[in-house]
Amino acid sequence: MRIVYVNGEWVDEVNAQISVFDRGFTFADAIYEVTAMVGGKLIDFEGHAARLARSLASLNIPCPVTRDELLALHREIAERNNFTDGAIYLQISRGAEDRDFIYSPNLTPTFVMYTQARNVLDNPKWQTGIGVISMPEGRWVNRQIKTVQLLYSSLAKMEAHERGAEDVLFIEDGKVTEAGSSNAYIVTKDGVVVTRELSNALLHGITRASLMDIARKAQIKVEERAFTIEEAKNAAEVFLSSATALIMPVVAIDGEPVGTGKPGPLTARLRELYIEDRLANAI
Repeated sequence: MRIVYVNGEWVDEVNAQISVFDRGFTFADAIYEVTAMVGGKLIDFEGHAARLARSLASLNIPCPVTRDELLALHREIAERNNFTDGAIYLQISRGAEDRDFIYSPNLTPTFVMYTQARNVLDNPKWQTGIGVISMPEGRWVNRQIKTVQLLYSSLAKMEAHERGAEDVLFIEDGKVTEAGSSNAYIVTKDGVVVTRELSNALLHGITRASLMDIARKAQIKVEERAFTIEEAKNAAEVFLSSATALIMPVVAIDGEPVGTGKPGPLTARLRELYIEDRLANAI
């Protein structure tokens, strides 16, 4: 049984409770973050902490803890659960009051955290790759804010699963925005890594930021621009990035093989470089 954090208290998961009037529940008025832990160390914590602060500020939700307090809570939840590998999830909502579209300006935020154990560095799908399907973009426009408004992504991933795939690529105005819960990349036949430039159209991924920096230091050419689904289908390689899947190869789009139909060499190299760099800088 996990020990979870709820508004300053440590409780067994079966006893964890929040109000039925919480705005995270009634309006999806909440922000979340997921930080990977490997060998008892946090990966890209500073980036996740900074993005949490940005997302909360975008919704005018006060952050209930400082950066140092947030780090201490991550360490404590890991210690209390004898937790060394997996994901630490946190969610901060605006708070609870009787349901109304107009909210009170001085609500006390609801803050919860829990762990999800998994071997981050031993993902069998890295060796096989995954299939994805393309779908129209249907999420709200402010995707740079990491809110819990994930229903469209959830339904899209479920449709992908029912069609024998594992994720989606969202298409807007003819261009790929991102995957269901990951940033998306193609590798051209000339070996150039292409990913969409940062904007409100996509989440500003922390893994993405680290990966772009690592690739450039390794003298791998990177272009930040939008690309079409046709470019993706004709690319040498396609991959996704996220905090816990790290660098995931895509081997099929809409049932059509990408490249050789197997995980590509540049995707594997980037994952190796990312793991080496991020483990060296984990805290």
